[in-house]
Amino acid sequence: MRFIADFHIHSHYSRATSKQMNISSIAKWAQMKGIEVIGTGDFTHPRWFEEIQKKLEPAEPGLFRLKPEYEKEVQKEVFKSCRTDMRYLLTVEISTIYKKNDKVRKVHSVIFAPSFDVAAKINARLQKIGNISSDGRPILGLDTKELLKITLDASEDCLFVPAHIWTPHFSVFGSRSGFDTMKECFEELTQYIYAIETGLSSDPAMNWRIAELDNLAIISNSDAHSPGKLGREANIFNTELSYPAITKALKTNDTKAFESTIEFYPQEGKYYLDGHRNCKTCLTPKETKRNKFLCPVCGKPVTVGVMHRVEDIANYRQGYKPKNARPFKCIVPLPEIISEVESVGVASKRVQTKFLNTLEALGNEFSILLDLPIKDIEAHGGVMLAEAIKRMRDGNINIAAGYDGEYGKIKIFDDKDRERLSSQESLF
Repeated sequence: MRFIADFHIHSHYSRATSKQMNISSIAKWAQMKGIEVIGTGDFTHPRWFEEIQKKLEPAEPGLFRLKPEYEKEVQKEVFKSCRTDMRYLLTVEISTIYKKNDKVRKVHSVIFAPSFDVAAKINARLQKIGNISSDGRPILGLDTKELLKITLDASEDCLFVPAHIWTPHFSVFGSRSGFDTMKECFEELTQYIYAIETGLSSDPAMNWRIAELDNLAIISNSDAHSPGKLGREANIFNTELSYPAITKALKTNDTKAFESTIEFYPQEGKYYLDGHRNCKTCLTPKETKRNKFLCPVCGKPVTVGVMHRVEDIANYRQGYKPKNARPFKCIVPLPEIISEVESVGVASKRVQTKFLNTLEALGNEFSILLDLPIKDIEAHGGVMLAEAIKRMRDGNINIAAGYDGEYGKIKIFDDKDRERLSSQESLF
């Protein structure tokens, strides 16, 4: 069966995360987005681990569902057009900070676990190393290679995925604290890395340029800290609905079972280009090198972004595409599209109301963004919304690229477009 999965999310026990990231809200918004398999996130946090054990029950092998009494309440809040029989998979992101080869390393990793028993084994080991109670994404003074070893010792069925591998400050290839190769990070255990996560500021095509990643599955997840961010990146599978089937598809990099990914436009990610946010300075790699990696405004070092970092360690030319390349589609979240159409902020009441009305009438967000006929969107949402989604599907949009923690800004219509389409809207 075909389904969409988002494995990397956080609970309300993680820092800088919405209080709405609870079991019920995650279940509700995963369905509204069109996600059928969602990661639990944060299984190392004792209180969250207790909560998910209380509210989830086994479904297919290695997957879980809400217990009937909780699901009944959630389904009351989900539009009929969006309801689905969704599943949970046990996941956690862990931050490791340590010194290796005379340099401080800061790496984030996502771990998949096949059962509560295996997750409990991992938790017991990590509890002896550091504080896993203070943050849903624990920070440990532990070599990432040792974290991988602990994971494999708990169960060979676990999957260990380097997270958002290009993020400057916290990733395996990060410009500020990462490595130049996977081998340097994981040494003899590199063979147990079967998949990597792109992060919002890179897409699969950028990762295709790295020879070390040739045979690895390239996955994409939301890293959501609030319900509205669920599914901003995700994965499309066409396989049996079970943990063994999902992890087998990833470990074998099977392009039929793991079909494709749904991506942020990488330019919209907050570390795509180089720059210095405090000075509102955004630079291309060439400009950065010309300025000797210093901000032209204040003279301090700039944050080297993902595009620059990929270029530095790439083995293949830009545009290289491997034979077994998995397709991907870039999207703009529906609230952002509606914000552009309405010319008001994405958090405004007008945008939120139109967003919910559209879901209720047309179905989940992924189906609207990717599959629904444009004429059906126009019949409900109007000419401008239909045209905006068509342009997004065609990649016909403009993006002021993100840099140094600042998200990129999407622009779909110029003034002439808006005037012309508004006239059609009036006629409509």
